[in-house]
Amino acid sequence: MKHKTPTSSYSTVLLLVIIIFSIGCDTAKHDDSVLLSDIETHLNYLASDSLKGRSFGTEGERLAAEYIADYFESIGLSPKGTEGYFQEFSVTPSNNPHEKAKIGEKGDSSILGRNVIGYIDNNASHTVVIGAHFDHLGMGGISSLHREKEQTIHNGADDNASGTVTIMALAKIVKESSKNNNYLFIAFTGEENGLWGSNYFTKNPTIELEKVTYMLNYDMVGRLNDEKILAINGTGTTPKWEEVLDISNTDSLKLIKKSSGVGPSDHTSFYLNDIPVLHFFTGQHEDYHKPSDDVDKINWTGLLKIIRYSENLIASIDTEGKLEFTKTKDESGNTPRFKVGLGVVPDYLYDGKGMRIDGVSEDKPAQKAGLQKGDIVIHMGDSTIMDMMSYMRALSVFEKGDTTTIILKREDEELEKQIVF
Repeated sequence: MKHKTPTSSYSTVLLLVIIIFSIGCDTAKHDDSVLLSDIETHLNYLASDSLKGRSFGTEGERLAAEYIADYFESIGLSPKGTEGYFQEFSVTPSNNPHEKAKIGEKGDSSILGRNVIGYIDNNASHTVVIGAHFDHLGMGGISSLHREKEQTIHNGADDNASGTVTIMALAKIVKESSKNNNYLFIAFTGEENGLWGSNYFTKNPTIELEKVTYMLNYDMVGRLNDEKILAINGTGTTPKWEEVLDISNTDSLKLIKKSSGVGPSDHTSFYLNDIPVLHFFTGQHEDYHKPSDDVDKINWTGLLKIIRYSENLIASIDTEGKLEFTKTKDESGNTPRFKVGLGVVPDYLYDGKGMRIDGVSEDKPAQKAGLQKGDIVIHMGDSTIMDMMSYMRALSVFEKGDTTTIILKREDEELEKQIVF
């Protein structure tokens, strides 16, 4: 019987290591490719013309809800609504602009919508809520920024089919991995109308809110830019966030952290119930609330990076138990009121000095003065512009018909422009 030499034994072991490593790499690639295929399929359906913009209470919203519920069922999530996966509720809109719509109260003009809720029961002491709104603007309406008069389908690929497919992907990942908490996945409706779905859920929860350890909210996460900037709001709602947000970032994302738990999305409803929250956001853009917010603008690999980052984050605190809640300063409460505007889309992800312009509207003061996308406003009138808040404060002193001077940076050059409001 022949015996292998030490060299041949080493070669055999090395070959086995290479084979195992190759299989592992192929599996990882396969996992990413399957995940990408899934989110593309889901997003292409949710943002298709056939759903006509998924506006609250419409047939398109109902079809989208059924699609999400079917997926939850297919991956083994238990129904946790009031009627299977659905938590239906009625809203009676108000004809008085000074009165709010009545949520959960039926009337002659009531509209019926539905949240979609799936549950992973690990018999744990605490529950994590992971949510995103799936409704959008339908054919437009008063919230549309579309300048043309005719009604047009607003598919809302980024706002917020992107967030919806993110929680669908995370539901599948978490179902197979995280076991130390229970997980509740909620696709909210009525967010575009004023956080109707999350407001209704927190007032009529299908689980005990006292056992919720934290809530993650995904709203507009489909446009990760070349700088890979991901804004995360709510980082001050528990001390734990500062410990885990950076160590979970294995993909070189540039994290812009904001402390406040209050903002114009569904995490606010949970923060107001003393629950730690995070809101993930890849930034405003020129297609916001316009028909042009469509699938062809989605950054698929960027969306995958956010899903993988979230997977790391969830895993990093899977054994932490109930997180401590801390109140934060309401950063939106001190926003100045102003009567005029430049007609620009600010770059909310910019963290340098000044206010960087991400888009310029036609026939508005900025365009007439020659301002361009990428310009950084550093001075307006008598005010130095340091950030978004100082920009809004400077803008608040002007009225229609006023004229002022703006100083801006364009690449390496400083330019002076005259603005007529």
